[in-house]
Order: sequence, then C-alpha cells, then structure tokens
Amino acid sequence: QEWQNPFATWDPQDFCNISEIILPMDTYWSPPIFILERVNGQNPELNYVVLMHNGSFNSTRPFQVTLTCSLIILKFPFDTQMCNLSIASFLYPAVTDFVMKTRRTPAEIMKDSQSFFLTDGEWKFTNLSIIEYTEMMDDKGFSVVTYVISMERRPTLYILNLILPTCALYVLDMAVLFGPSSLEEKINFQIAIILGSSMLAVILNNSLPTSSNKPPIIGTH
Repeated sequence: QEWQNPFATWDPQDFCNISEIILPMDTYWSPPIFILERVNGQNPELNYVVLMHNGSFNSTRPFQVTLTCSLIILKFPFDTQMCNLSIASFLYPAVTDFVMKTRRTPAEIMKDSQSFFLTDGEWKFTNLSIIEYTEMMDDKGFSVVTYVISMERRPTLYILNLILPTCALYVLDMAVLFGPSSLEEKINFQIAIILGSSMLAVILNNSLPTSSNKPPIIGTH
C-alpha cells in the first residue's frame, strides 16, 4: 500500500539528512481495507510503515488467507476456474474520502506472483485481470479493487490414476465379452471387472470436488 499525507513532511537537511523513518502502523492514519471473499486467515505481524520525507507512506504486509471461490467442475479434471480477490474499504465513501487504485499492471503482478510459487501444485495460474469499480451500499459509493485470477488444473495425476485404468477396464470388458472364452470364464472375468470398477468409483468419489451445482462428466458415467 502507498498513500500520501501532506501533514507528515520534513526537510532532510534539517534532520541530519534523514529522508525516511520506520514507524508503527498506529502512529498515523492508515487505509483500513478488507478482503471480501476471506473466510479464514492469519493477520500479519509486520505492523510497521515506512514514511518518506515527502509524506509518502509505504506499507508491505504479507497476508495468508483462505478465500471462497465458486467452482465449475463439469469438465474435471480438464477444468479451468476463475476466482476473485476483492479488496475494499466500507468506512470511507469513494466519492469524497477514499479511492483505491492499482499501481502495477496485471502483467507485472502476474510476473511477480510467479516468483513466489515454491512448488508446482495442482493448479497453474494462467491469467490475472484487475477491475476497479464503486460498490453502492446505503446510497453511498465505496471503492473496490477486484483481482480476477484464472487457474487451470493440471490433469496428469488424474489421467494416470483414474482415466487410464478406467479405459483399460472397459477395453478388457469388451475383449472378454466378445472373446472365445467359455461362459464360466466370462462370468469370472466380469465379476473381477465389476470389483475393479467399484474400487475406481470409490477412489473417484474421494478425488472429485464437491463444491459445484453440476457434477463432473467423469463422475456420471
């Protein structure tokens, strides 16, 4: 966060060429912001701000939060998702008191975010866009900045553990059904295939996400 305070300025030459100081957050006013989609998280312990001699405040506070996101998993595990991270302040109206603006472009933020990815997880971040708008509440407008994050699921693990074994069972089922084996051997093979399909169904049920109104196609066949 960066903001200006014209009442907190000084001439560095009058104070031993000191051009910046570090102060606790509660020393001066700081913008009160909220993450709208936040459901859980840890408040940062870094409660300090850098004050420049020209009245410019700079605050860097790391947050670790859990956000809500509506998932559409119809194409699981080849699905892509879009989640919002909205930052707002509902204490000061945007028209007269408080307006938030982004300093960097989405491409710059995306590049910096990729440097924080320590491991390659299940999701791959593909795009980031920023929306700045005014939210109306009780006939008052409040400034909101929303980061729209696009993610793509990496399906390799699901292909190896679910899709390929399922296809192998169906191919084996067709081979046994139309093969020259006796009726007793076919029945034994069919029982084994049914047991294998049941185990895969249990694994699939534990792997499928449940936070969606429409079930995935892979879970309905």
